[in-house]
Amino acid sequence: MQFAGLSLDSPRLMGVVNVTPDSFSDGGEAFATADGIARGRVLSEHGADIIDVGGESTRPGAEPVPEDEELRRVMPVIRALAADGNLVSIDSRRPAVMRSALDAGARIVNDVTALRGDPRSMEVVAEAGASVVLMHMRGDPRTMQDNPRYGDVVMEIRDELAARVEACVAAGIHRGRIAVDPGIGFGKTADHNVRILARLDVYEDVGVAVVIGVSRKSFIARLSRNEAAKRRLPGSLAAGLAAIDGGAHILRVHDVAETRQALTVWSAVAGAR
Repeated sequence: MQFAGLSLDSPRLMGVVNVTPDSFSDGGEAFATADGIARGRVLSEHGADIIDVGGESTRPGAEPVPEDEELRRVMPVIRALAADGNLVSIDSRRPAVMRSALDAGARIVNDVTALRGDPRSMEVVAEAGASVVLMHMRGDPRTMQDNPRYGDVVMEIRDELAARVEACVAAGIHRGRIAVDPGIGFGKTADHNVRILARLDVYEDVGVAVVIGVSRKSFIARLSRNEAAKRRLPGSLAAGLAAIDGGAHILRVHDVAETRQALTVWSAVAGAR
């Protein structure tokens, strides 16, 4: 299997560059353009296969950012990192931002709305021949954690994402350019997140890459001792390795060097079985 030109014979890492003042664990650290570029370059040196650049926080309770401000934040960072030869992803739910980022050298769209936020988004991705990560989110960032409920959380999310994959294929997006992300923490409780991670096998017959983002998320603290976001690395590594063991192909992470080391050891042990 491949995604965005990457072979998925071994686990891949998507490094996070939040060009925002208010993201949940690293808001403000890469908000300045120079800092965002520097962060992306460090993540690449540490072993990131994809650099995911976002200019709008989607943490629980976050308010939308004006489109022109989102563009101002992400465009110079994307241009610089793409010019370096990195495989760059734009983390956005707006078609105008997607289009500008793709024109500037990004090759992947990572959309928390699974291309449902605006009817033009699917057209932008299809026309550009870009790859896309379709993420599941129940509600929107402002409301998604207000008592989320499911019947069968595993199968409901799987079926919704499978339907989005087929809609994208029908719109002209090749299946090999599509990945799905069940959206850990996006309209889910800690129990929902654990059940999703335990049943990633349900995506096998969807036939596309599976992306998982567990890095520093609050469910880790809820399962542990309520640690602050930057003290959740051990739990992030544990959840990430469990996801890879369960069938995930790509981990979206803040701590690339540490995750790369963990994956290297995990892969060596798994290969010796």
